[in-house]
Amino acid sequence: KAVVSILLSRTMINVSFLPRYRLSQILSRRNFTYGSLHRLDSIPDDVSALVQKYAHHPQRSISLQTLLQTGRGELLNKTYSETVISGEEHHATDLVLMQVANFLHREIPVRLAHRIEDLDQVPYLSEMKSVKQVKQTYIDSFLEFIDMPTIQTPEGEEKFAIRLQQLYEKHAGVLMQMARGAFELRAKQSNKVLDFQDMQETQRFLDRFYMSRIGIRVIVGQYLALREPPADGWIGLIYDKVSPTAIVRQAAEDATLICNRKYGDAPEVQITGNIDLTFPYLPDHLHYILLELIKNSMRATMDWCGVDNVLPPVKVIIADGSENEDVVIKVSDEGGGIQRSNMNKIWSYLYTTADPSVQEGMIVFNSSDHSTESPLAGLGYGLPISRSYAKYFGGDVDVMSMEGYGTDAFVYLPRLGDSKEP
Repeated sequence: KAVVSILLSRTMINVSFLPRYRLSQILSRRNFTYGSLHRLDSIPDDVSALVQKYAHHPQRSISLQTLLQTGRGELLNKTYSETVISGEEHHATDLVLMQVANFLHREIPVRLAHRIEDLDQVPYLSEMKSVKQVKQTYIDSFLEFIDMPTIQTPEGEEKFAIRLQQLYEKHAGVLMQMARGAFELRAKQSNKVLDFQDMQETQRFLDRFYMSRIGIRVIVGQYLALREPPADGWIGLIYDKVSPTAIVRQAAEDATLICNRKYGDAPEVQITGNIDLTFPYLPDHLHYILLELIKNSMRATMDWCGVDNVLPPVKVIIADGSENEDVVIKVSDEGGGIQRSNMNKIWSYLYTTADPSVQEGMIVFNSSDHSTESPLAGLGYGLPISRSYAKYFGGDVDVMSMEGYGTDAFVYLPRLGDSKEP
């Protein structure tokens, strides 16, 4: 275990929860148990009241710096219930992990409740089968969380961590399920032209949903990772010397595998700039972003140039200086560019240039979020999700294109990491 104090006592939510006997009544109702939850198409009134009660409270935002500082034990002078944590490492570790576990015990239901309300009310998507399944998964997890006892002992914390790990794994495929929901909506509207201006509310919902999901998986994943034996340079999910060059190489290797599977060939990836740069970040997030961008560039290059022609390389430039506000990574291709009329659509979860047969195949495709088994272009969420990963800690992704030539994609990642969750 590593010493962790992710969340301070002053961030604890002072919520008056329903009595446990009332919760037991809800969970024991006929036709409403964990096992039967998947058969429900709407939220029962008593569960809806619970959801609304928790959704009334805002989430508590954290920053990358907070994760780093607490993971290093720099905030051990902070207290839980005004009890000073001692200097003994093993004792402090137990107390701090109990503190974090209790925060998650209170915070995660609040975040889940917000998303359940959104999933129930979002126009169009709420009627899709896959989205209903996601909503029911969230209800199941919400009820399981609020039925867990407060953590008061190291043994209780360990039991909580086991149950949390199970829920963490249970939600691994939610991103794919929501993407299927977007496909189902497009299929339902196959005889109509989707008006993306009229779909702005759905787009805003998806931005909120995916950003919240990233946040939940970061704080839960950080807690679970900090319970593992410490590894050199790692602070939970964060590596203090992430090399963009190494991440680009791995992402290029994964993208090449995917591209070769579809086209039988792939363009070379060239890396220039500050190749020796390292900085603290979450490697998985950066890999996801770069994989999506390089994947898109390879596909565009193959479609524009053709399999039997000379393929121009995909160029990746890493820019950073000691005075720079951001670490900036540019992914550049000569894949023909994007029509100006389509530039706004590339950030929509309901827009994809993939062949309909590929999209249909994804309906039965079973994968976790970051799998390299997925097709080169699938259900149309890769680019907007990449931007959400960058924005989570105050960064961004931007795209500039020259139709008839190629596209430049820019990844901005703040150096200081002091931006809080949106």
